[in-house]
Amino acid sequence: MVSTMKTIDPHARIFSLSAQDGYPLQATHYPARGDVQGRLIVAGATGVPQRFYSRFARFVAEQGIEVWTLDYRGIGLSRPQRLDELRMDYLDWARLDLSALLDHVLQQGDGPVWMVGHSYGGHAFGLLPAHDRIQRFATFATGAGWHGWMPPLERLRVHFMWHVLGPLIVRTKGYLAWSLLGMGDDLPRDVFYQWRHWCRWPRYFFEDPAMPGLSEKFAQVRTPILAINATDDRWAPPASRDAFMAGYCNAPVQALTIEPRSLGMAGIGHMDYFRPQASGLWQQTLDWLRTGKL
Repeated sequence: MVSTMKTIDPHARIFSLSAQDGYPLQATHYPARGDVQGRLIVAGATGVPQRFYSRFARFVAEQGIEVWTLDYRGIGLSRPQRLDELRMDYLDWARLDLSALLDHVLQQGDGPVWMVGHSYGGHAFGLLPAHDRIQRFATFATGAGWHGWMPPLERLRVHFMWHVLGPLIVRTKGYLAWSLLGMGDDLPRDVFYQWRHWCRWPRYFFEDPAMPGLSEKFAQVRTPILAINATDDRWAPPASRDAFMAGYCNAPVQALTIEPRSLGMAGIGHMDYFRPQASGLWQQTLDWLRTGKL
């Protein structure tokens, strides 16, 4: 069952959606202006609420494309009353939550369906049962997560988070209170521990012996992919992107490396792909989704 309510944006609607296992989720629909040319799903990053993507969604909707965003379970409007009691698999965000939104969007009419990912969103695509229903997929800041791909100072910070500060917070609160550190929304404890575990390997969860069949699943993807990473992204530099995107071994993958100054920006990092200053990159990505050409 889907119910709707108005958002601050007069053109958007928040609606309730049940995940594949029945978990209640909150998503947002941005109607296209004018004739509908296609449909776009935004698959967000770890700990990033859907409202962060609202300016990008409005930009796309103004060009005649319907847009949907989603708060994964435990995040944003989909957070339960007691986050410390939520038990889940990190991959549920893709296999159960994002998959339910894709099924909903596929029922909304004809025409092409595209997806844009951010960080985790690039991992999620290969986990979707219906990835073949998406015509093209572009993802920003997707990488393998291994500390070895990061600059030396960032490696130290990440080690401190994984092995000292993070576990201390989780033991105290029952979840990773990332909001206290200004790093995003709070994360369910299971997400923190799985994420930390997979970051032990240069190719992330593809190298986890406890995840049999995962490489084969990603190898089934044939959808064209555009993987965009900035040179100053400390968490997912281009080398990290290349290590992860190798998992999409049978998909036509184009890697686009962005120098922030080429967009007139002092920096992009891991998050500023979705700031208004990057609207030139938004347009380039949207043109690729429509045509398959850069």
